[in-house]
Amino acid sequence: MGKLAFLFPGQGSQSVGMGLSAAEKDIRVKARFEEADEILGYSLSDLCFRGPEDELRLTANAQPALLTTSVALLPFFEEKGIVPDYVAGHSLGEYSALVAAGALQFSDAVKTVRKRGLLMEEAVPAGEGAMSAIIGLDREAVEKVCLEVQEAGGVVEPANYNCPGQIVISGEAKAVATAGEGCKNAGARRVMPLSVSGPFHSRLMKSAALEMEKVLQACDIQDAKVPILSNVSARPQQQAKEIRHSLVEQVASPVLWEDGIRRMIADGVETFVEIGPGNVLSGLVRKVDRKVVALSVQDQDSFTNVLDRLS
Repeated sequence: MGKLAFLFPGQGSQSVGMGLSAAEKDIRVKARFEEADEILGYSLSDLCFRGPEDELRLTANAQPALLTTSVALLPFFEEKGIVPDYVAGHSLGEYSALVAAGALQFSDAVKTVRKRGLLMEEAVPAGEGAMSAIIGLDREAVEKVCLEVQEAGGVVEPANYNCPGQIVISGEAKAVATAGEGCKNAGARRVMPLSVSGPFHSRLMKSAALEMEKVLQACDIQDAKVPILSNVSARPQQQAKEIRHSLVEQVASPVLWEDGIRRMIADGVETFVEIGPGNVLSGLVRKVDRKVVALSVQDQDSFTNVLDRLS
């Protein structure tokens, strides 16, 4: 059997009820949610388990909620001695991956991503920024359209290279709309505006990145026990200094998800397990390479299924 990678979802994978069945059946999962509630000073668990959805969707809530739900499931793997060869997370998910790799304590991670969410929300006034997913157009064509809009004075750039034919663009609302039309004219199958509170992973997030640098300087980051695939470079990292630098860069830089998946496959990863709510990332992996195995774990039942596949 080839190598194994753990993947951790980012914003957009949250849903009301996430983590509830796992917490009801396992004291360790429940304890992790209770720890998050105590650290944050409000009932994150209640928000995850019961909503309301519009509150959970807020960036400053969604980020610690997703991190907690993902990290709470890690004891299932630890108990069975399942150790990945790589870890990776999509945007916010990179923090969950760092906890899994032993580079970050959960208590530090949950406080940090709450601050990250607040800073990202504050960086651009509501309504001024936007993001859209471009479906069915290659990266060169998307980059060309964005460049043309930028040359005309707008701010828009690729933000997530998710898989072949799925690229998210981000920037000023008007420029994103113009680029969306340009992508349609260039042959995109669909342009889907995303329901997000800001133009994430674009240069408009520079102020948030500068503030995150201060937050991360005060955060205790250790060398990772297993390599983490960086969103920013799509290369494996283990040194604390390099990890910290990447986390700052990541706020205002594109997520090179497809490149990172290809890098792990080239290094012999044959099985990817997404840990946390939803199955967005396992879906993206299949679109990158149909030959690899992509599984997802949200609770005890899905873990049992994955265990069968891994043994």
